[in-house]
Amino acid sequence: MARVAPAEPTGIPVLILKEGTTRTYGRDALRTNIMAVRAIAETLRTTYGPKGMDKMLVDSLGEITITNDGATILDKMDVQHPAAKMVVQIAKGQDEEVGDGTKTAVIFAGELLRNAEELLDKNIHPTIIVSGYKKAMEAAIKKLYEIAEPIDINDDEVLKKIAKTSLTSKAVHGARDYLAEIAVKAVKQIAEKRGDKWYIDLDNIQIIKKHGGSLMDSKLINGVVIDKEVVHPGMPKRVENAFIVLLDAPLEVEKPEIDAEIRINDPSLLRKFLEEEERILKEMVDRIYEVAKKRIEQEGFKLGENAGIVVFCQKGIDEVAQHFLAKKGIMAVRRVKRSDMEKLARATGARIVSNVEDLSPEDLGFAGLVEERKVGEDKMVFVEKCKNPKAVTILLRGGLERLVDEAERSIRDALSAVADAIRDGKIVSGGGAVEVELAKYLREIAPKIGGKEQLAVEAFAKALEALPMALAENAGLDPIEIIMKLRAAHEKPEGKWYGIDVFSGDIKNMMELGVIEPVSIKANAIKAGTEAATMILRIDDVIAAARKEEEEEKKEEKREEEEEKE
Repeated sequence: MARVAPAEPTGIPVLILKEGTTRTYGRDALRTNIMAVRAIAETLRTTYGPKGMDKMLVDSLGEITITNDGATILDKMDVQHPAAKMVVQIAKGQDEEVGDGTKTAVIFAGELLRNAEELLDKNIHPTIIVSGYKKAMEAAIKKLYEIAEPIDINDDEVLKKIAKTSLTSKAVHGARDYLAEIAVKAVKQIAEKRGDKWYIDLDNIQIIKKHGGSLMDSKLINGVVIDKEVVHPGMPKRVENAFIVLLDAPLEVEKPEIDAEIRINDPSLLRKFLEEEERILKEMVDRIYEVAKKRIEQEGFKLGENAGIVVFCQKGIDEVAQHFLAKKGIMAVRRVKRSDMEKLARATGARIVSNVEDLSPEDLGFAGLVEERKVGEDKMVFVEKCKNPKAVTILLRGGLERLVDEAERSIRDALSAVADAIRDGKIVSGGGAVEVELAKYLREIAPKIGGKEQLAVEAFAKALEALPMALAENAGLDPIEIIMKLRAAHEKPEGKWYGIDVFSGDIKNMMELGVIEPVSIKANAIKAGTEAATMILRIDDVIAAARKEEEEEKKEEKREEEEEKE
């Protein structure tokens, strides 16, 4: 009986993924991802601390940004690698949550991955490293809140030190005392106590930038600045004891919802039509005038003598209405942004009214002074001297447009730091002191955790110490010598707040030097950095689909080949 030979494999490839898809897996995938994150961390490392350098970022349109703000650098870098993009998102989250500490989070994530690579070389599984990092993070955060010191939120000096610490590493270093004072006053003005907690919405602090002048010409305005000018030249440009009307309705004759036409076959009808339009607008202005006059008299002022009326309108104001308003001596500003209207309401106590007919004396707000001023090239309306404004404005000046932009980024970080300190009610010191103290604690508890995880906890401690080392490197100091001195200082009972004074190059008590930060910025940075690192460590396969452009090119080549054959 004849035997049948087994079928030979035909060599037809089995396509599981789309053509052009690339796949990296196992150790290769892990190393590629770690390399990408470390590259991002190394970029930010040189900007860390008071002696950090700046980056010049040029976008595809040639727009230049000069900054050392971590969130801004990552945002403008246009990162392509998927793992690096995850780190950018972590940094954005840190920026949105606490407003500062983005560089700490990213550099820390990079160091955790560098140390994880060494453990991977010793054949320790990524899952064990991730588990060890999680345990170390929980222990570090718990210890951080234990060593943090409480503050009195009425202690302006401490809050100023917090703002100054945030501003020290920025380009506005020279004006940090002045800007720190502005930041503290602004945050305290808008802070509200709800129950036993403080609520602070930084959106209620308006920041207006105008280049020209110096940083020291910047000022805090207890009220709102509207980037518009008074609508009519016949209106007053300055009103003291101003009673403010906020309108969300146009001072115009509204057009009907549906298309309509009016046929006029007699000139007298046209006159009547225009007169009627004029009468409607006059009634609107008279209504505003009468209501405001009533409120002014209730408050014991005299209209035209020691008080006036100001109208802020979100929509348009007809030219005829402008004329009537000017005749009554009312100052008016039109097309004010919705966000500015809300700030005006919070600052002056006025209510936004959607219909002039509904306006009542109680809807009016009050400001001690409303004045149109020229700032740089533009005219702006300043609403100042509000009784207890819950919205304030910081007017930033600077000789160079790039400097004003950087000043805005810096003051936002300072505002966030002060707001976090008020919310937390607890502070820790900067200058690398906290990191060394937590690293020392983790090394003490690592043997208790035991097993291979102990090595991951020790790697976590080493990554924490890399932050003060980066500070020392950027200040031109010897990082190894500094870290040895810091470890020795932290062994003493009173040594927990000892960190690097980068200006003298010595080890000093950072609390006494006034280098302090809110505890939530440090806690968030440690959490964010750990989350980023553990997420990267868990990825063992990267499957990347073909880029659309590449696919299009291949299709185009195929089409050309087919045309040639034909």
